[in-house]
Amino acid sequence: MSLAQAYAVQHELIALRVARGERVVGTKLGFTSKAKMAQMGVSEIIVGQLTDATRIEAGGVALARFIHPRIEPEVAFRLARDVDPDDPDADVATAVDAIAPALEIIDSRYRDFRFDLPSVVADNTSAAAFVVGDWVGLDGDVRTMADYDVELLVDGTVAERGSTADILGHPAAALHELTVMAARYGFSLTAGQVILAGAATAAAPFAAGRAEARVHGLGSVTVRGI
Repeated sequence: MSLAQAYAVQHELIALRVARGERVVGTKLGFTSKAKMAQMGVSEIIVGQLTDATRIEAGGVALARFIHPRIEPEVAFRLARDVDPDDPDADVATAVDAIAPALEIIDSRYRDFRFDLPSVVADNTSAAAFVVGDWVGLDGDVRTMADYDVELLVDGTVAERGSTADILGHPAAALHELTVMAARYGFSLTAGQVILAGAATAAAPFAAGRAEARVHGLGSVTVRGI
C-alpha cells in the first residue's frame, strides 16, 4: 500500500464515522520529532483527523474503550480562519489565534505499536482521544512564540520531559508542514479546528490513575484513566 492509498483509506474511514454522526473537529500531527523521523526512515510528518467522539473533557475516561493506550503531552492550536492549502501563500502558522496545553491518548490496532508508515496512516495515526486545557490568546502568529518546557506527569510524578522546540525545532515548522500535507492529501483546514502539533516527549502507558501535561508558560491539563 502506498502512502497516497493509506491516506485514501483514512479519509474513507473518517467518512464512515461522519456518516454515523461524528464531526471532524481538527487534525493531529505525528512524527514531528526529527529523531522519530530518523527511527521510522521517513522525511515528512503524518496527519490524522480528530472527531468530536474522541474529544474528552478534563476528568475521567474509561480505559475499556482502548486496547493498549499510551498518552503524550502536546500543544494544541486553534484556527481563527479557514486556510486554503492550495493557496501557494497559505500557511497554517499565520492563522492561529490561541494555544493550549493538551494530552493525546494514542492507541493502535497493531500489536506492540509495530507498523509500517502506510499502516499507521490508514489507522488514522493511532488517534484515540484528546483533551485540551484552557486556551491562551496569541498575539501575532505562531512563529513568534517562545519555546516552552513540557512535562508529562503520571500520578504526580514526572514521567517525561521535553520542550516545544522538540516539535520540528519549533511548532511553526510543524504547522507549515501541515499546510503542505493538507494540499497533498486532501485535508480541510477550517476555522475553529483544533490542531495537535505532535508530542513534545515520548509517550507513557495510560492506565488507571491521573495523567497531566504541564506546558510551562501556558498551564496544565489532566485526565484520569478509570
